[in-house]
Amino acid sequence: MVTRLRRLEGLLGGRLNDVNYSSIAELVGNTDAAEGEDLDYKRAHYASGDEGREELAKDVAAFANHTGGLLILGMAEDKGVPRRVFDVDLDDSRLRRIRQVIANNTAPPVPYEAIPVHNPEAPGSGFLLIAVPRSPHAPHAVTAPPAKPSREALRYPRRGGSQTEWLTETDVATAYRARYTAAAERDRRLDDVEEELVDALSGRTTPHLIVTLVPEQAGDMVIDSELFSCYQKELQATQLYLGQGGSNFGRVTVGPRRLVVTEGGSRYSARAELHRDGSAAIAISLTGRIHVNDYEDVELHTAEVGDVVYPLLCALPFLASHARDRAGTSGLAHVRAALVSDMAAHPTQHILDPDRPAIVPFRVDRLDPATGRPQPLTLEFYSYAVAVAGALLDELADLDRGLLQAAAALADELLQAYGYPDTGLITRNGDLHPSQFTQRNSGAVELWARQQGLL
Repeated sequence: MVTRLRRLEGLLGGRLNDVNYSSIAELVGNTDAAEGEDLDYKRAHYASGDEGREELAKDVAAFANHTGGLLILGMAEDKGVPRRVFDVDLDDSRLRRIRQVIANNTAPPVPYEAIPVHNPEAPGSGFLLIAVPRSPHAPHAVTAPPAKPSREALRYPRRGGSQTEWLTETDVATAYRARYTAAAERDRRLDDVEEELVDALSGRTTPHLIVTLVPEQAGDMVIDSELFSCYQKELQATQLYLGQGGSNFGRVTVGPRRLVVTEGGSRYSARAELHRDGSAAIAISLTGRIHVNDYEDVELHTAEVGDVVYPLLCALPFLASHARDRAGTSGLAHVRAALVSDMAAHPTQHILDPDRPAIVPFRVDRLDPATGRPQPLTLEFYSYAVAVAGALLDELADLDRGLLQAAAALADELLQAYGYPDTGLITRNGDLHPSQFTQRNSGAVELWARQQGLL
């Protein structure tokens, strides 16, 4: 997943993984591209000794502990303004060393991405971009031995303007408290958003996929009469199911600090709740089979793997687009996917209704191609299964390969409850196999993927 740094993408004319050599070289003399809190230039690779290791660790940790940023290796600066291009080697040994230095000299290790940008006239050399997102695991310490005597025992750097400053003990304590408080609050928010949706659908007795998303940084969607009219038109024209064409939502209403969106009025209609802070959840009824006994009593619900993965793939960009485009947030989001056989089986529900039908067991099976009958991988039944993952909002909303990677991570974990080591439909690298989906959705998946350039 490529780090998104909006201001720098504007300077460079595109996303970091799509930037070409000339767009970086053209920064020379551009005062708008001067070093700042999110940008730093290095004429050459970091030195191989203790001083170089410390400097690299300090630079990446300083960005991660602040708002994120970009190191451009291969550009000399004067008073912060880029002045001259000096191509650096882009061989694998350089990238391996950077990976080792950051892994061994920051704690916890700083997340980053190294993006080589080759000079078309001199392959093997060019610029090396080191993109560092704002880290949810901050503060990150520099553990490399100080190259010079230092009174800073804690050694937690943070970017301050175009310079690096060291956090005080109070700053570090505050940052640690913020880390754990934020993580606990996100988990509670995931619970609350999912539970409120389930409460609204508590009467449903069939299997559903529930997907919940909470952005790391809360947004703020304004709801008034004028904007609601815009949201209504926009959502009623939204295509939820990828590759199928046409709009899906028939009704948009206002709820407490949220928009409520439904397909229709039946117990099988999808329902989404889109909150003002960018959090959102959607429940989608699963297509599958109903197995009855000799007395016509329902004794088992089953669904195929593709009938779980496809709605998950559709739900993620829908929720992420709300967080980014209506609530105005960005960066990392925390996502939970849950399979529930009956809303009464959800952990938050305590329904004491003697007239309510008993919860029917649910299983995810493959179909035997010869007989068309279900092939269970396990005899265990799980009325509630859950998976969690982190993903970049832009990657999900832009229908990029990062969407496939996030969907794979969630789907693999979710379906392990039903005996699957992985789904076989999407790999963790984001490779898609449309033919492995069901007959109901394989064509739609392939059409959408080809339109997006993902096949």
